[in-house]
Amino acid sequence: MSGALLVAGTASDAGKSLVCAGICRWLARRGVRVAPFKAQNMALNSCVTPAGAEIGRAQVMQAAAAGVEPEAAMNPVLIKPSGAGRSQVMLMGRPRAEADARGYQSLRAQLREPVLDALADLRARFDVVVCEGAGSPAEINLRAGDLANMGLARAAGLPVVVVGDIDRGGVFAALYGTLALLEPADQALVAGFVINRFRGDRAILEPGLAQLRELTGRPVLGVLPHLEGLWLDAEDSLALERPARPVAAPLGADTLEVAVVRLRWTSNFTDVDALGTEPGVQVRFTRSAADIQRADLVVVPGTKATVEDLEGLRADGLAEALVRRARAGAPLLGLCGGYQMLGEAIVDEVESGRGAVDGLGLLPVRTVFCAEKLLRRVTGSAPALGGVPAHGYEIRHGRVQRGGGEALLAPVAHAGTADPAGGLPGEGCVQGTVLGTSWHGVLEGDELRRALLGWVARTRGRDCGRGMSPSPPCASAISTAWAT
Repeated sequence: MSGALLVAGTASDAGKSLVCAGICRWLARRGVRVAPFKAQNMALNSCVTPAGAEIGRAQVMQAAAAGVEPEAAMNPVLIKPSGAGRSQVMLMGRPRAEADARGYQSLRAQLREPVLDALADLRARFDVVVCEGAGSPAEINLRAGDLANMGLARAAGLPVVVVGDIDRGGVFAALYGTLALLEPADQALVAGFVINRFRGDRAILEPGLAQLRELTGRPVLGVLPHLEGLWLDAEDSLALERPARPVAAPLGADTLEVAVVRLRWTSNFTDVDALGTEPGVQVRFTRSAADIQRADLVVVPGTKATVEDLEGLRADGLAEALVRRARAGAPLLGLCGGYQMLGEAIVDEVESGRGAVDGLGLLPVRTVFCAEKLLRRVTGSAPALGGVPAHGYEIRHGRVQRGGGEALLAPVAHAGTADPAGGLPGEGCVQGTVLGTSWHGVLEGDELRRALLGWVARTRGRDCGRGMSPSPPCASAISTAWAT
């Protein structure tokens, strides 16, 4: 078997990532060497490859489904919104430019050749490449310079499957209208349709499937059921609007509430997904000061615009709520940009250009932003949590210098860019009940996550049956795809 195809969708969040992952896994189980590919991805959920390149987290998940290591060629262009009207453009896993929407349109011509080269490279090394589109292929205002949808399909000669989400309603109109808006040369590449998230009686759907084929000359290649509990890594913050993950029964008498502060430019919000896989742990994203006061653990997540989001916390009264919480001795965890906000000061001439800005003063650390982006995988242990193993990855311009407290983590290995941060040794910081780390993905480690939640339960006087050990392994899509 050899070749490639493009999985497009009628809209964002129609199910393209899921379908691509499913095809990758299906082929891998049959002994086919398969790789995922997304030419251009706009996402703040990203990950670091073994070679130290930053790509979209969805492509890392799909690589795991395919049983291969992720690499830069699988997502050659990653666009990371970094403020109102501007984004950081990553090319082959490294920062290439800062651009606004119009600036990116002019930049796309320079990205076309690297994108096609990356796809050609994968096709030369794998039997099949499953390409994921971006948004909708019928965004006719963007067709002229398109890199990810029909522009890619035309340039590489790819058959196209269009996925529609029936759960939103109007799926037949969406599929038919998508095809109708394409120019004839693009239409010729559309091989068929897939309907996603179907619930109900298939017999009632059949007349529509038949009529769609009569109208378009193309079959519906599959109808995928609406499945609860998949919880694959999300591409963007649209996923935060979905219903919360059901909470499994607690191991003890009490549950634990985890409140995650919803930032305007939250990045890698998937960092907290693993917490919600534990029995009796409720995770919610919030902008409520009352939630911050009430929760057993509050997490300030990463952000692509640290200073702007810190200003937003102050404007909404959430900064004051975080300070009150810390002074009351309630557990508080900062991850990457959230960790930086909890420190004493931030010096940023790179992302925001604001220079020196006061942090919340809850941890004795100081952050200086550098032009070179730090990208690496990391491993070590967590002496502050009983010495359990720790692993993760770093994606940041900020270099954090610890001047007091205790180190949260003890790194033992790095793969990627060096970090000349200075300050006291170790990674992260612990002072009282306030913790911070620059490591993304650290909560996916079962032992560390359960040690953290056990400490939270003891601090809050909760009977949760902790240390959490009887619960199943973390259900992170990336960490478990190999086993399924």
